[in-house]
Amino acid sequence: MNTTDLMLLRSPVLGVPHAFTTRRGGVSAGAFAAQDGAGLNLDDREDDAGAVAENRRRVAQALGFGAAQVARLNQIHGVDVLEAHTAGVQTADALVSRTPGLLLAIGTADCYPLLLADEEAGIIGAAHAGWKGTLGQIGTRTVEAMIRLGASVDNIRAAVGPGICGARYQVSADVAEEFRAAGLADAVLEVNGSEHLDLAGANRDGLLAAGLNPEHLWVSGRCSTEDDFYSYRRDSGRTGRMWAVIGLPHHTEAHA
Repeated sequence: MNTTDLMLLRSPVLGVPHAFTTRRGGVSAGAFAAQDGAGLNLDDREDDAGAVAENRRRVAQALGFGAAQVARLNQIHGVDVLEAHTAGVQTADALVSRTPGLLLAIGTADCYPLLLADEEAGIIGAAHAGWKGTLGQIGTRTVEAMIRLGASVDNIRAAVGPGICGARYQVSADVAEEFRAAGLADAVLEVNGSEHLDLAGANRDGLLAAGLNPEHLWVSGRCSTEDDFYSYRRDSGRTGRMWAVIGLPHHTEAHA
């Protein structure tokens, strides 16, 4: 398989294998295709299961892993963070791990994916941050879970991947008020007389408040409503999913 056709975004602050996928570089057709060819849909709830399996294999292989080495989630828009010891599916919205040879995966189609790593300690994390997860500080909770495993906040680096941008993310007055009441008023924007949420900024601010060094934090600045991505809101609910993936290669060793 020629991985040069894959379109994977990477962050300059993360040194471990990782990527944010787009909708390009796979074999999915129809509603799950890309504008210029087959699509890299990574969710099999509506798409052809064989096509999704091939897409997942391509992503894992591009990072030096096998498809059977992926730990992922049944995501429920909560704030639970679980430790991944083996491949498979758990129910939560964030994973942390110190197991080499394991690739953590978060699925998104407007929500924000967060990837984190303390490379010195050999500990990684991945979180799914929609408005509920952002409101519940899932980024901070993931940092705290990594610290419990032995990570140092001074060494944790984090990348905020593509998600729906504030200009495109109109919300109800009730949701905007929840953010204000939680001390996240900076995330509420007024756009043409309606209220919107800047989830990228809110997650960035949350990670900084958790103690991360600003130089260790990267935000992609890409909006999931762009043609390069799958977007639940843009596509009226029928769309694919991207993955944000991060893993520790087998040769990674934690330092005492």
